[in-house]
Amino acid sequence: MGAIKLELRCPQKVDGIAIDPEPDWSFDALLSELNSLETRLNASSKPVPFTKTKSREISTGKSVESNARAFVIRVSDDELENDNERKGEEVHNGSLVAVKRFTCDALYLSESDDSDDDVALGGESYLMDEVGLADGALVELTHQHQLGVKEEIRNLISTLETQLISENDQSTSALAQVEKYRDVRREMDRKIDTVYQRKIAEALDNHLTAIQRDHELKSQIEERKIRSDAAYEEAKRKERALQEEKLRQEKVKAEAEAKLRAEEAKRAALEAEKRAAKEAAEREAAENSKRITAGVSQDGACGRQPDDSSVIAGAQSRGSRSDGTKKLQSAVRATESALNVEQKRLQKLKELDEENQSLKLSSNEDFSGYEKDISRLIRQIRGLKDNVRTKASELVKILNNPLCPQSISLATFSKKVVSRCETPDDNVAMSCGYVIVLVASQVPQVMDILLGEFHRASIYTVPKHIVYSEAAFESEEAYYKTIGYREEDGKIESLENYLSRLKSYMRLYAALIQTEIPGVQNAHGLKEGWAWLARFLNALPANIYTAVALIAFLQLAGFALFKKYKSQFRKILDNIYDNFLNALKAREDSKLNLVIAEIQYYIEDKKFLEEPEGRTLQAPPLSSTLVPEADYQEYGRYHQYQEYGYQYH
Repeated sequence: MGAIKLELRCPQKVDGIAIDPEPDWSFDALLSELNSLETRLNASSKPVPFTKTKSREISTGKSVESNARAFVIRVSDDELENDNERKGEEVHNGSLVAVKRFTCDALYLSESDDSDDDVALGGESYLMDEVGLADGALVELTHQHQLGVKEEIRNLISTLETQLISENDQSTSALAQVEKYRDVRREMDRKIDTVYQRKIAEALDNHLTAIQRDHELKSQIEERKIRSDAAYEEAKRKERALQEEKLRQEKVKAEAEAKLRAEEAKRAALEAEKRAAKEAAEREAAENSKRITAGVSQDGACGRQPDDSSVIAGAQSRGSRSDGTKKLQSAVRATESALNVEQKRLQKLKELDEENQSLKLSSNEDFSGYEKDISRLIRQIRGLKDNVRTKASELVKILNNPLCPQSISLATFSKKVVSRCETPDDNVAMSCGYVIVLVASQVPQVMDILLGEFHRASIYTVPKHIVYSEAAFESEEAYYKTIGYREEDGKIESLENYLSRLKSYMRLYAALIQTEIPGVQNAHGLKEGWAWLARFLNALPANIYTAVALIAFLQLAGFALFKKYKSQFRKILDNIYDNFLNALKAREDSKLNLVIAEIQYYIEDKKFLEEPEGRTLQAPPLSSTLVPEADYQEYGRYHQYQEYGYQYH
């Protein structure tokens, strides 16, 4: 059975004192409380007066029956349902369960007696009879006590709610902090794992790198050992080759000495025979003189003169042979010093060719491999510093190779360099100039042989010019061949082709002259270029050949000559502009217009102040291959510089 709800059928306020609408008391507890209140009020020294403000208007039983409001006890449906569920009893429907009413007809109630919330009372009142001073005080004290209790309860509930909310917030905050701490720990653990994994990866990478480095070191050691063994074998092979070559030369020398001894024996035998024949002839002449002694005295009176016809005939034959040479010499235009230098260089080149011819005839060895290597290296020359150094080093090694006679390598080098520059290309000419100077600094014989090849290819590198003369030359073709024209398909090449080759030769010659390498002596440098320019202007006439040679020389060597000779070079240019250029214009030849314009443009626009293209070698690209260490060591024996410390300008 659920709790019983007691409701008073009386006013909710008495003299401003509110009655608790929901007293949680049983009937016996209420009576006990009222008795205790009455006892305390009676014991009070100053009783609170209770004044009746309004008549209770106690009527008869009929009126009471209609107006009185009874004290009703009700039980709600929910409480009944809960009680029925616990006890398993039958559920009763209805909004309210009627209980026994307690009427308070004799009580005075406030103006709120007619409230709409009141329910009509029925039955007889059993609560109280009349309201007196004690009753009023009791009601008031009861109301105050109820208010205090309820306020305390409410405060306690509020405090409990506040504490509960605070504890809930604290729990939520603590839970959030725990979650945050857990996330932070997870992130820290993840970072620590990442760092640890990275350290493991780095350690593994370092370990693998160390292993790879060890393998590389071992492979390098093995390679060095292999190279050392190969070098040792190569040295032994070279030594054997040198010994064989020495033995061969000794054998050749012994054979030559045997031939000489045989020739001397033959010569001695011939001389003995000649002496014997001479003695026999002398004896016979003595006998004949004795026989004709008498006739001599008789013929002496006649006074005969000796016959000089044979002498005159011999003189005429010698004069006819020398006449052609004198006419050719008269057609040559050059200074005496230039002709002497040319003769010496051509003589050296001739002797070299004869030596090479005799070597090839007397030796069974094939030197074409070395010639091909030289040709290949010269074709690979480019305008790069490393390229020039590498090719010069390799050429020096070939020229100094004891397995190949130096005369053959010198001749091959000179011919290939000159033929390489037959096509007009300033960069190739400049690069070849650097290579020539580097090679000649270690093999000095190269320079004279190379200049001899220059003079053989073009007479204007001497400088020298030959004037056409019908008396000196049998035909124009013979003249053209003399000054350097080539014969193509039985015909003399065109003027354009000849001038193109002439320009290329002069550019290479000028590139050689103007090449300057710090620490390396150029045996045919600017001093020789100045001498060439002076000899040219003093002896050579102004024509299309000399004009092309002059402008080609100035375009490449003029910049370096001006840097060294300054005002003296300007005077030379003034002489060219005033004399040589005017002499060209005076010829009134349309073929000269282009070269006249080039010379005039070069001098007037001061092109000698501009560095020619290709004079400064370019630095190698990053992807270029370095020269092998062996080549550096080999070339370092020839140059006293570390790591090829040349500064080209």
